[in-house]
Amino acid sequence: MLKISIVGDEAAFDQAASSRIISQIVEKQDSVIGLSTGRTTGNMHRLVVEQYRRMLFDVSRITIFGLDEVMNVPRSYAGACYTMLKTEIIDGLGLDDSQFLMLPTESDDWYTACIHFEEEINERGGIDLLILGLGENGHLGFNQPGTPFESMTWTSQMNEELEARIRKETQLPSSIELGGVTLGIKNIMHARKIILVAKGANKAEIVRKMLEGPVSTEVPASILQLHPNCEFLLDEKAAQFLNH
Repeated sequence: MLKISIVGDEAAFDQAASSRIISQIVEKQDSVIGLSTGRTTGNMHRLVVEQYRRMLFDVSRITIFGLDEVMNVPRSYAGACYTMLKTEIIDGLGLDDSQFLMLPTESDDWYTACIHFEEEINERGGIDLLILGLGENGHLGFNQPGTPFESMTWTSQMNEELEARIRKETQLPSSIELGGVTLGIKNIMHARKIILVAKGANKAEIVRKMLEGPVSTEVPASILQLHPNCEFLLDEKAAQFLNH
């Protein structure tokens, strides 16, 4: 039986999501927590910081890492996952650099960088909680449709719309290849607990395919139907096409 939680509106959704992160930190003070960036997750990260300032729960031993990163942009770029997470949650919790793991934005050896990132996570005990956003085509991180389910941390192509926006914002020439580096689907499935978050009417159709369609590489998020400890946290708009 899939665990599907539906909350009424965006504010309730953000509050519910942030409470899941806080509960993990309080229950296991050396938790390794993976976060995603984007329009769905920004507010929940900020709410974690707000609650931290009120409650001052212990964050001295946690590790937070980012699911993925944009390749070949400066790390200072506002759209880099590193910068977004640092702005939204890392600085607000007062975490030091050793508690914040990210894939690089630039590298001369992406293969080694991917292996090193996996090793860093494993050395800290593996992933306790992974928060996943849902792409409108069913992607998880930069694992686009067609990605093999056995994929490990790797470099992927970027969809055309996102690439065009990033090139405009960074003024990068076409001679510089843009892409994404991301935990693979096999890495994702090894997380002990997963919360897939999706809100808004624009996600309703892919939510239906993810939860009620077949498990297929054409909808990467559909593999989460097979995870033993995954919660699908949705607002009512994202859940509107489900047969429930």
